[in-house]
Amino acid sequence: MSSGDLIADRRADYAEALLPEDPAAACDLYAQALELVPGWAAGWCRLGEIRAEAGLAGAAEAFEAAIMADPADRLGASLRRDLLRERTLADAMPAAFVETLFDQYASEFETALLDKLDYRAPELLAGGLTAPYGRVLDLGCGTGLMGVELRAGADELEGWDISAEMLREAEAKGIYDRLEKRDLSALSPAPARWDLITAADVFAYLGALERIVGWVAQALAPEGRFAFTVEAHEGAEAYVLRESRRYAHSEPHLAALLAEAGFEAHITRAVLRQDRGAPIWGLVVQARKPAGSADREGEAQRSLAL
Repeated sequence: MSSGDLIADRRADYAEALLPEDPAAACDLYAQALELVPGWAAGWCRLGEIRAEAGLAGAAEAFEAAIMADPADRLGASLRRDLLRERTLADAMPAAFVETLFDQYASEFETALLDKLDYRAPELLAGGLTAPYGRVLDLGCGTGLMGVELRAGADELEGWDISAEMLREAEAKGIYDRLEKRDLSALSPAPARWDLITAADVFAYLGALERIVGWVAQALAPEGRFAFTVEAHEGAEAYVLRESRRYAHSEPHLAALLAEAGFEAHITRAVLRQDRGAPIWGLVVQARKPAGSADREGEAQRSLAL
C-alpha cells in the first residue's frame, strides 16, 4: 500500500529487497521512509512485522504507531501487537480489519477454501441438522457456502455478513431470500423469530463469545437450533489468538457458556480445514434452545448487556 510519497515508497522497496539478508538494515530504511510520511499506517505495520519476525526491539511501538495513524485498524495492527503479549487481551478483531480482509478476498475466497484448504465446516454442520429447518439465519454467510447446504431445507433463508463484496458473491448464487450487511460484534437485541441460526467458521474472528451467544439465545424461537464451528485449543484459557490471527476456543469453556445461556449442546471434534498441510482441528456445535427456557433467556440478555 503506497505511502503517497515516491521517495518513501522507494525506500520501502529497498527495505524489502534488503530484508532476506539484513532485517536490521531493512528496518532502518522503513524508519527513514516513515520520517517522511509519519502517518503511513501500512508502513508502521510492516515495520512492526519485520521487527517482530526478526526478534528486533520496537515491534510493539511500531504497531502502536500504525493504530494511531489508522484508529479503525484496517490492517489488524492491534492483533499483531496482541501476539507479542503473553496473554490475549483483545476480545474481538477490529471490525474494519475483518471487513477490509474479506472485501479484498471475496473473489478468490471459494477457490482458496475449497481447492486449496479442503474447507469442511458447512458440510460438517449440515451433517448434524435434520430438515425442515424453518426460518434460518446464516451469520457471517460469506459467499454462501453454508447457504448452499441450507437452502433446500429452509422455508426462509437470510444471510448477514460484514463484507459487501462477500455479500455480492452470495447474492449471485440466488439462494438467499435476504442478505444484509451486519457487524456481528455489534448486534442489537432481536425478538425470538429464527428456528435455526448457523455460523460456519465465523467465530474465529471473535474471541469472547458471551455477547453473540446471548444474542442468539434471544433471537431463537423455542426449540430453535444453533449450529456453529470454532477452532479448538487445549489450554486453560477460554480463547487464544493464534499466529494465524484467528481465535481458537476451549471446549470446557464453550460448553459452560452454552449451558449458562440455556442451550442443550452436543459438541464434537473434527478437522475443519488444512493450513500449510496441517489439519486444523475444531469443535462442531449443535445446540438447541429448549421450550420454556425464559429464565435462562433473561440471563443471556443480561450477559449481552455487559
